[in-house]
Amino acid sequence: MIYKALAFAAMVASASAFAPAARTRASRAARMSLQDFLEAEPYWDQSTIPVNTYKTKSPFIGKVTSVKRIVGENATGETCHIVIDHQGKMPYWEGQSYGVIPPGTNPKNGKPHSVRLYSIASTRYGDDMTGNTGSLCVRRAVYWDPEMGAEDPAKKGICSNFLCDATPGTELTMTGPSGKVMLIPEENPETDLIMVATGTGIAPYRGFIRRLFTENTPAAAAYKGQAWLFLGVANSDSLLYDDEFSTVLKNYPENFKYDLALSREQTNAKGGKMYIQDKMEEYADEIFAKLDSGAHIYFCGLKGMMPGIQSMLESVAAKKKIDYEQWMKKLKGNKQWHVEVY
Repeated sequence: MIYKALAFAAMVASASAFAPAARTRASRAARMSLQDFLEAEPYWDQSTIPVNTYKTKSPFIGKVTSVKRIVGENATGETCHIVIDHQGKMPYWEGQSYGVIPPGTNPKNGKPHSVRLYSIASTRYGDDMTGNTGSLCVRRAVYWDPEMGAEDPAKKGICSNFLCDATPGTELTMTGPSGKVMLIPEENPETDLIMVATGTGIAPYRGFIRRLFTENTPAAAAYKGQAWLFLGVANSDSLLYDDEFSTVLKNYPENFKYDLALSREQTNAKGGKMYIQDKMEEYADEIFAKLDSGAHIYFCGLKGMMPGIQSMLESVAAKKKIDYEQWMKKLKGNKQWHVEVY
């Protein structure tokens, strides 16, 4: 009976991709069976979150089911969405990461390659809603040598290229899941979430947004807050999962906000390139008000984004005559400040 229920849930979820999007949670619930077989009891209890189920010395062997390029021709680099079959043996929660150990050895020391961590880009149910898969969002790391006038293969990212070149059936040596920093605080369903990403830092937020707005889970049924996504990329062709986020925005305009910083296509208030901190500054009053009211703010992406963001926040705080250090101390003390950068 369990397998029939899972098959039915997967079938309905698949069919919903071709049906008109639900306009309300009620209409969605009427169309879909409840997706709850991977929930804690109660659903918001984080005490049972799986952590480090598999480690470097005893890893899990997963299999790639699909690899898809998800950026346009004019994107600044190649980014792929990779779906991995874990057979339900490597469960995770939204906001966690998987570790991947690429094959081969490190030429510098002759030892196996070290683990590379990737934020998981799907909910605990996976893109197919069976609970047997997890997805990664991976940008192929390459190095352009100006003297050669070409990419230097000796300096390419070992693991990202391995993943982007994978084909269905490719085996992955995996560890994890790991991390508790980026979890959703679901106990209070009215909590506002501010999600800030650059590039593939979008991965955990795709899981957040699907859980709160796309899937028919207890968390989605209960959520009454507002989730606000800020995404910074170079240009429109570099946008990630834009169709999914735009659909959620259309269906839940009161509960979801979506703002973009396109550095090569937009200009900021000073006439310069529009970076993520510039887009956030446009809404500084609202962001500060939300945080003062208990909102949680998340940052995921390249660590280089943080100095600019923190400088902007400190500048805004000074204008508001707020003691920035004390303000930050309060946010961190209340566990409202979540950072996962690389």
